Amino acid sequence: MNMPSTKIPSLILGIETSCDDTCAAIVRNGHHVLSNIIASQQNLALGGVVPEVAARDHLQKISQVVMLALSDAKVSFQEIDAIAVTNRPGLASALLVGVAFAKALAFALHIPLIGVHHIEGHIFASRLENPDIPLPYVCLTVSGGHTLLMLVQGHFQYQILGQTTDDAAGEAFDKVARTLGLTFPGGPAIAKLAAQNLHEPIVFPLPMMYSGDENFSFSGIKTAVRYYWESLSQEQKACQLTAIAAGFQQSVVKVLVEKTWRMVQQYNARAVVITGGVAANQELRHQMLCKAQSSAVSVFFPSLPLCTDNAAMIAGLAFYKLQQTCCSDLNLGIQSNVVCKTIVKNGL
Repeated sequence: MNMPSTKIPSLILGIETSCDDTCAAIVRNGHHVLSNIIASQQNLALGGVVPEVAARDHLQKISQVVMLALSDAKVSFQEIDAIAVTNRPGLASALLVGVAFAKALAFALHIPLIGVHHIEGHIFASRLENPDIPLPYVCLTVSGGHTLLMLVQGHFQYQILGQTTDDAAGEAFDKVARTLGLTFPGGPAIAKLAAQNLHEPIVFPLPMMYSGDENFSFSGIKTAVRYYWESLSQEQKACQLTAIAAGFQQSVVKVLVEKTWRMVQQYNARAVVITGGVAANQELRHQMLCKAQSSAVSVFFPSLPLCTDNAAMIAGLAFYKLQQTCCSDLNLGIQSNVVCKTIVKNGL
């Protein structure tokens, strides 16, 4: 698909449907967010995300969400210069809805289409609000599907330092919450209980803290919590619930913080960026900021609406991809599972 030759595309419509949130946003010049609509699905009764249910919900909402994004931004379809859409990784059926809708719009409007990697969008989320983050910086992307440590040396210049070998941190929060009888999503539910704890937290393992690499694994601590919980009587469970939540959260946060700062020191990074859904966790934010107090390294978090899945990060990143003429065509497909470790310098 050819880009217009008369001007650099600046007003971009972003679409994000990689999981269960139907998202659309309008962003000007990569950083000016005119609208950012997130329609979250209600998965409480299901206990989590069911791909087929998520896809049907996207189908019902996507047109309305896009129209609301245009309305909030006070722009029309005719003013949009390009369309960006998440096409990897994610739930296959969910990705298909967003990509099909984006391709149809791009074809009808005769404007460029840009396929965007979901994790790269999260990496960009902090730069959306803070374009002058000093380079190089270490980025920890931590969410329900991903735990990834990366050295960022510039736009599309990444070096992967470590990633999850099994359950991501956010997934572990969800599974532990289910064990404890809490609501979905698990992260906010556990954080709320942990904040109420007045006792010594239960001590759980620090998974892969001393593994000799910077990879992560959270399946073991999830299992440790389950075994501990099942060993308790109903009375003990009621008494220890907040201490268990606090202990689990404490262990996960400690591993995330320590492994991130090891990489900061090893690569002489000038900043740390924490992004993804778990970046909204207040204990993680507190511990990262405490770690930074004794150094000259700055710590950046996206604002809360940009931590979880959103389309503003997709549209903002696409502005820079267009500067590199990184356009897709109408054959753009989806990739539900993408191995990140093979990507280093040319974008995800």
